[in-house]
Amino acid sequence: MTKILLVDDDASLLRLLSDYLTRLGYQVIAAADGETALKRVADDLPDMVLLDVRMPELDGWQVLEQMRETRRVPVIILTALGEEQDILKGFALGADDYVSKPFSFAQLAARVSAVLQRARRVDDGSHLQAEDLVVDLDAHRVRRGDVPISLTPTEFKLLVALMKCPGKVLTPQQLVIQVWGLEYANDTGYIRRYVWHLRQKIEPNPGNAKYIHNERGVGYFFATSQ
Repeated sequence: MTKILLVDDDASLLRLLSDYLTRLGYQVIAAADGETALKRVADDLPDMVLLDVRMPELDGWQVLEQMRETRRVPVIILTALGEEQDILKGFALGADDYVSKPFSFAQLAARVSAVLQRARRVDDGSHLQAEDLVVDLDAHRVRRGDVPISLTPTEFKLLVALMKCPGKVLTPQQLVIQVWGLEYANDTGYIRRYVWHLRQKIEPNPGNAKYIHNERGVGYFFATSQ
């Protein structure tokens, strides 16, 4: 049974959403504050975390940052409607998706299902390699030379999508469909930000990209050499 950690200081939302996700077949564990959330992550090893960012004392950003030091569990952040800064900050810290409050439970459930599918999807073959950049598809691990690179499940899928089509320009919509799914085909607004964060992690010199390039006005492509 898929285990979801739900983190929110709103007791009413915590109870109602826990009941809803339980009825959908998920095992739900809950935390009303950041300290408890980190303990739950360490002790219960959830398969996904739904994380409210606006909490007193230890907020969602601090929880996400500390969690990413040890685990690559998929994370969906829960943020106020229209708070673009929250969304971009979440991506920067390693969130895989976001849902804006107020949200319908059905909408959140669809996002949960989509992110879990991305995290679990198994690719054919075992490795992709471009010079010293190596992607282990089975283990979902990436390294450059002997240095491991920690990617979120979404960043991993984005890198794989680009590396599987070396030299081919992929439009933002094509990338969104491959990485997020067909239901996100018209939601391409944040692909540029995801590419930027991926470059920060895999490029030897992010300011002078070696691997991920953009074709202005068209899309992105992966090159094994310049």
